[in-house]
Amino acid sequence: MVNLGWTLYYFFRVRSELFSNAIEPAFWAPMLAISAFWLVLFSFFGLYRPWYAESRFDELVSLFKTVTTGVILLFFLIFIDDSLTDDPSTSRLLILAYWAILLFLLGFGRLSYRTVLKRLTLGGVLKRSTVIVGSFQQSRELYDQVLAHPLLGLDVVGYVSTEPITQETRVPHLGNTEDLERVLREQNIQEVLVALPSSEHDALLDIIGKCSGSNVKLKIRPDMYDIISGQARTNQIYGFPLIEITPQLMQPWERVVKRLMDIGVSLAVLAIGLPFWLLVALAIRLTSKGPVFYTQERVGKNGRVFRMVKFRSMYTDAEEKSGPRWADKDDPRVTPIGRILRRMHLDEVPQFINILEGSMSLIGPRPERPFFVEQFIKEIPLYRRRLNVRPGLTGWAQVKHRYDASMEDVRQKLRFDLYYIENMSIRMDIKILIHTFFRMITAKGQA
Repeated sequence: MVNLGWTLYYFFRVRSELFSNAIEPAFWAPMLAISAFWLVLFSFFGLYRPWYAESRFDELVSLFKTVTTGVILLFFLIFIDDSLTDDPSTSRLLILAYWAILLFLLGFGRLSYRTVLKRLTLGGVLKRSTVIVGSFQQSRELYDQVLAHPLLGLDVVGYVSTEPITQETRVPHLGNTEDLERVLREQNIQEVLVALPSSEHDALLDIIGKCSGSNVKLKIRPDMYDIISGQARTNQIYGFPLIEITPQLMQPWERVVKRLMDIGVSLAVLAIGLPFWLLVALAIRLTSKGPVFYTQERVGKNGRVFRMVKFRSMYTDAEEKSGPRWADKDDPRVTPIGRILRRMHLDEVPQFINILEGSMSLIGPRPERPFFVEQFIKEIPLYRRRLNVRPGLTGWAQVKHRYDASMEDVRQKLRFDLYYIENMSIRMDIKILIHTFFRMITAKGQA
């Protein structure tokens, strides 16, 4: 539709003889360039995300905003053409013509595409494998609702119970909640529907924790919303009363800006501060035996293990006898220069290298060692949700809570991490960066 829009505009501008042209503008090269431009812009504004769960009106509004923004950008990049016309009213007419043509064609194309998808879904061609998890009575009611809404495109392959089964079910019984992770993997599940009475708080949290390690959409019935107390964004689908627990965390344009901010800030800090970092490295080398840098395995996004880099702030082989453990206040393992670095968070500076390579971000939950992550997941099932995003150099939990010293500290910080994950935005990242900067200049880190 973008290419068709360009073709119609070209014929209107050049071949209609309504406007004079000193030379005939090229056709193919601008069309390819503009096609690439719209591809990037539509991705940036999230127009290629799944829209089946949203209304046609919402999609058209997003399309209107994106096309209008793009045409304004193209006006400044391309459409200022003094050789074409000296009449400002003619220039405005050309801009409006291209905008109207493109908006009409893209709107028509998307609505037609949605109509085709609707027919394919009703015909059973487009289905997403789904499992229902919950109590017998609630699951049976939810299954009946799914059958009554075929436009959802949900193919319920089975049922996972949260209680002993005392009677036969109309869908295959795939096991209990202890088997949920296996079921998700073996059945290639795409959607999980949770059906529980509102009193089953612990069971719901356990289910959310078990699903956090899989790439599935998790939805619950509306009466569960009070359990998670604001940590989910509601999204009703075709009027069907379900609430999505794991929605898209950031808009595509925000993800792009966040990554560009990661790269820009990292390059600036490493390059501008290079002479000072060399002095820090020299001080570490002269005041204690061992390497300048210290690398350690940490768990990143989706459970991927990477090696995090820091300036060494402890004596060499500090954990050789004690094994992995949390840092204490006034930790005797910390070197004199390391104590200064830790107070000002300067030991973290080499992690900008991890940010540049994509293992980390400026803002996010702090990455933990595999040894501790395994413990945390056993103790706190929701801990897996921290692994849905890139870990960060700093984060909401770091500016709001002290260092981990116990499992209770981990639980408290998890609340802040989950709040950040569910409310990620560029505005919040900037706010955390400002908080972190003031913590650094006031030396409020743990020594």
